[in-house]
Amino acid sequence: MTRDGLIQHTSARPLLEIRSLSLDFGTPRGRVHALRNVSLDVPAAQVIGIVGESGSGKSTLAYTVMGLLSENADVTAGSVLFEGKDLLKMPAQARRSLLGDRLSMIFQDPMTALNPVRTIESQMIDIQHHERGSQGEKRARALEMLHRVGIPDPQSRIGAYPHHFSGGMRQRVCIAMALLVKPALLVADEPTTALDATLEVQIIHLLKDLQKEIGCSVLFVSHHLGAVAELCDRVAVMYAGEVVEEGAVRDIFHNPAHPYTRALLECDPGRIKKSTRTLPTIPGGVPNLLGSKVGCIFRPRCRHASNRCVQENPVEYRIGFDHVARCHLLDEERLVSA
Repeated sequence: MTRDGLIQHTSARPLLEIRSLSLDFGTPRGRVHALRNVSLDVPAAQVIGIVGESGSGKSTLAYTVMGLLSENADVTAGSVLFEGKDLLKMPAQARRSLLGDRLSMIFQDPMTALNPVRTIESQMIDIQHHERGSQGEKRARALEMLHRVGIPDPQSRIGAYPHHFSGGMRQRVCIAMALLVKPALLVADEPTTALDATLEVQIIHLLKDLQKEIGCSVLFVSHHLGAVAELCDRVAVMYAGEVVEEGAVRDIFHNPAHPYTRALLECDPGRIKKSTRTLPTIPGGVPNLLGSKVGCIFRPRCRHASNRCVQENPVEYRIGFDHVARCHLLDEERLVSA
């Protein structure tokens, strides 16, 4: 265990260490507490998945790591340590120098992630601004990466504009650009959301192969549990701005401890055995995050909620070697077994 009470997953220091991170958005109606006391490690050469419903804070966390927040965002507590240095305290110029070099990102929508009025060639050459070499050398590297991500005939396609490519091919171009600089950390914000099921499987396999080849760490944001199970080593489950459960993929999928994690898995179409026209859903909706909250944030939707859930914020309980969750039920089970 670390001094923060977190489980240390490896003997080496994690590449990315998010510690007690809280973030608000200022709005005319008040402050929205979008992230609350979030802690997460991303070890070197591992893929860490973040799952949860829309509005759970997944993308906000990813954009905080990348420093791509809107002007009304305010980090109220915590740190984001990358290679031992706090990104939140780093001068703007120093932080920008990491982007497209040590830090890289695949955005959610391949339709808007690329500049529509510039060729793929010019965008792939520009992203190598940290790299030495001539334009010809950079173009050759771009062609090689386009070939590796499965773009047919890259020699002729590299001069095309984004609208000449399908959605799946555009996402492959985005992956090629993100990995072209060989980043230490790749942040992927729901990179398969805009794709159909067949393309999604292809993109996940592509990411998996390239991650192993390059050896980078990946922070993979997704609402698709199947993609997370296929790609990730560890999973953090987020709900309404909090990490409610974290553990190895096998533990999360085979031994979920938090009621929200169980509910998410029950709603996964891939786990439904019988034919049905009605997919299961979690009753209720993600809560309003305006103002202060006391007690368990999931209690209005939880069938196991008790008076304790109204009065106390759940703390983190250890379930296995590197599996933790925030739920009062775990404390009660521990007391019964003691």
